[in-house]
Amino acid sequence: MTIIAESFSRIKPSPTMAVTQKAAELKAAGCDVIGLGAGEPDFDTPDNIKAAAISAIEAGETKYTAVAGTTALRDAIVAKFKHDNGLTYSTNQIIVGAGGKQVLYNALMASLNPGDEVIIPAPYWVSYPDMTLLAGGTPVVVECSEEHGFKLQAAALEAAITNKTKWLILNSPSNPTGAAYTRNDMKAVTDVLLRHPNIWIMSDDMYEHLVYDGFTFVTPAEAEPGLYNRTLTINGVSKAYAMTGWRIGYAGGPTELIKAMSKVQSQSTSNPCSVSQAAAVEALNGPQDFIAKRNAVFAQRRNMVVGLLNDIEGLACLTPEGAFYVYPSCASLMGRKTPDGKVLKSDSDFVTYLLEAKGVACVQGEAFGLSPYFRISYATSTEALSEACTRIKRAVEALQ
Repeated sequence: MTIIAESFSRIKPSPTMAVTQKAAELKAAGCDVIGLGAGEPDFDTPDNIKAAAISAIEAGETKYTAVAGTTALRDAIVAKFKHDNGLTYSTNQIIVGAGGKQVLYNALMASLNPGDEVIIPAPYWVSYPDMTLLAGGTPVVVECSEEHGFKLQAAALEAAITNKTKWLILNSPSNPTGAAYTRNDMKAVTDVLLRHPNIWIMSDDMYEHLVYDGFTFVTPAEAEPGLYNRTLTINGVSKAYAMTGWRIGYAGGPTELIKAMSKVQSQSTSNPCSVSQAAAVEALNGPQDFIAKRNAVFAQRRNMVVGLLNDIEGLACLTPEGAFYVYPSCASLMGRKTPDGKVLKSDSDFVTYLLEAKGVACVQGEAFGLSPYFRISYATSTEALSEACTRIKRAVEALQ
């Protein structure tokens, strides 16, 4: 008899974390590995934000806070939503968690009943389906083709809706593709939801500020104010402010839902780290000019990686609008043989070959629900990215 709950048989560990850990282990063993699996900026947290954390420590702000976050941070989040997105929330409509992942998890735990369905466009962030399953819900995956820029189409959304649909999870810009929804793209999706008043929308806006080429970000409740009362808008400081390890995510939404999420959090982790919250206040209220400067570097890296990948016979890569990932297709490589005679039957086979033969760690498209593709994070140095693409080219050229 096992002690492990039956529900755990339905989920798997995070594939992206597994790739990152594998790359770290190989490096520690002395192997020459370039890790392109991690979804975090290689830039450091800005000095003013670190200084705010140090000041908080010195001032003794090291005690428990309110479960949903300090008033100072929730007020800063209220101001951020108003300034950036035109969304008006009161402080009791805001919750702060230990990263965006906890906020998403709390929302699903607080709202799903057995049999409730959650529509998840694919490619998706790897944790959405597993968190849905843990919360007792049923993931309904809707494939979004490269032809449509990996973005959910209105007709496909309509076709996926049933009388059991509780949520649509939308992530723009997307992890893993970098695809971002224009206002017209978003309005096409929200128009469908207006016709279905029982469906809620969970908008994961974690990469909001990481957009390029003059792209204008829009969040669902901003594009369609009629959905305000059934939208949970989720964001955080991890990506734009290079604060992944600080673990601060947040959300704005209807009071009833936020209160239920706070109840979940009160019986799991309680409040997020007090020092990290003080740092996040400075992140949101302090200077923002560094974001554009760093985005210019990300855009240069993106352009370089897309160009180098598209020069490799057998690979094809769209240019994403945001985030710091590319999602190239390796469909033309399926059926080819590696130098040791192994036939590539899946994108998992291909990324395994890249790691073992050339020391390049990527994540297989299978992990994100759409194959045969693979994800590369370009949140690393230009030199490492250039060398990684050279190694990928050599690996592909060695296939028979």
